[in-house]
Amino acid sequence: MGIYFTVLSSGSTGNATVIQHGGTSLMIDAGLSAKRLDALFQEREISGAELDGILVTHEHSDHIKGLGAMSRKYNLPIYANLNTWAALEKSVGAIPEENRRVFETGEKHDFGSLRVESFGISHDAAEPVGYTFDDGTEKLSVATDLGYMSDKVRDAISDSDVLVLEANHDVELLRMGRYPWNTKRRILSDIGHLSNEAAGAALSELMNGRIKRTYLAHLSRDHNMMDLAKMSVRDAMESRGCFYQDHEFKLCDTYYDRPTPWDRVGEP
Repeated sequence: MGIYFTVLSSGSTGNATVIQHGGTSLMIDAGLSAKRLDALFQEREISGAELDGILVTHEHSDHIKGLGAMSRKYNLPIYANLNTWAALEKSVGAIPEENRRVFETGEKHDFGSLRVESFGISHDAAEPVGYTFDDGTEKLSVATDLGYMSDKVRDAISDSDVLVLEANHDVELLRMGRYPWNTKRRILSDIGHLSNEAAGAALSELMNGRIKRTYLAHLSRDHNMMDLAKMSVRDAMESRGCFYQDHEFKLCDTYYDRPTPWDRVGEP
């Protein structure tokens, strides 16, 4: 059967990822307009009508912009913890009670034979989370908008086959950039975003022979580039004694303007 996924869009302009397993289809976040999400679905030859629900990581607009519209258009349940529900209430419009599902941090929910678990992360939101997807053989983890890699996050994602992991910014590019200092300080803080260097340091601790691919996600268009992110992550890993060959482990791209190809988690 296997777990398949595509990162439809990733970055400060909008985030959404689709995971499929057997007859189950789930989307993490809906951070673009419903019209744009439908166009991205079409590129991957799927439809919003196929979804069984939307899992929410947190209430920032680049993660929920199209959430209410998608839920209403396709009659989709929305899954979020209570604090996130309280924070996004005014942004999503009217949602029928039967589609307001509570998925508390640390809980596990089964969608068919796919087990989904949420885990807490550090970010300036009400109660932000990441998610893991496990069918007993394959495991995918999605962890973005991380201020830092905590022990709890590391434990939650350490036995994954594939990761979608934030590499938001190059620290020097951010420091020299046009953002106000208060914004820079927030991004650099423990409730901000994971830098390239921090992503590489985290990966060096996660490499256990099982992880085959990591998709670098949520890159800043102002303070990062994919080639720079991959180089910096790899340098950070190697500086900590973590060396690998391309046939053993790959760093993969995500995009703000187009979806990634479908990936089968269990494939080498």
